[in-house]
Amino acid sequence: METSDHFAAFSFVDRITGLEPGLRARGTFAIPPHIEAFPPCLMAEAVGQLAAWVAMAHIGFRGRPVAALALETLFLRGARPGRRLDLAVEIENCDDEAVAYGGTGDIDGARAIELKQCLGPMLPGADFDDPEAVGARFALLCDGGAAPGRFHGVALPRVSHESGVPGQSASGTLQVPHAARFFNDHFPKRPVFPATLLLDAQIDLALRVAAESPHWPAHTPLTPVRMTNVKVRSFTPPGQTLTVTAQMRPPKGEIATFMLSAEADGKTVATTRVDIAPGRSAP
Repeated sequence: METSDHFAAFSFVDRITGLEPGLRARGTFAIPPHIEAFPPCLMAEAVGQLAAWVAMAHIGFRGRPVAALALETLFLRGARPGRRLDLAVEIENCDDEAVAYGGTGDIDGARAIELKQCLGPMLPGADFDDPEAVGARFALLCDGGAAPGRFHGVALPRVSHESGVPGQSASGTLQVPHAARFFNDHFPKRPVFPATLLLDAQIDLALRVAAESPHWPAHTPLTPVRMTNVKVRSFTPPGQTLTVTAQMRPPKGEIATFMLSAEADGKTVATTRVDIAPGRSAP
């Protein structure tokens, strides 16, 4: 199914600039200047998508990897609209069962994000997209690249803050939209709420709790600096209602660690930990 949003509404690799099949790759994504923001989790998505292209090509587009595990993600600097994200991935192992990888994203020669020890199980590619279309897109990315500026931003769903202890914890509801442009790209045959958007919503809830905490002076700008032990256990379909919680551990120095979880119908969908600290402005 081809739509105007296919390879546009949630695709973050414009060009593959270097490739050693099945081993490593480099690529770029020009963050469009007309969008409002490009949050850190979308940088992580871009790194993961480059790894996915390498993995899918390696197995002849029979399968595609889906988000599952990531040991550590370092958020080192923000990304402003109008900047170029330079991507690199190293494939540790790849076959029809799964891909293991790590990767980075740089802005103006400085490291912006780093992913370590990520694992994505492979599922049948034809369940999510047309393998021929995916293969043709890969060829385009490797041969001159796609036109930049296709991404027009994304409305970020937010968790309603419903209960908790101010400055310590919060719980609320995340209502996944029934329809959104990114579902046409993620994925055309099987719409799935992107795990990175769920993580972004979880981090946003943690930031709201942190802003209420007396640990930092009032109005201190806070930002996520490190995310660990990401586990995505199931797909989230359009229209799903999630219960999201954030619990702050006792801070150490300037850094506080939050335990984050999301559930649907009483079953765990995703868990992670995020470290929050006084922030740095995007370059």
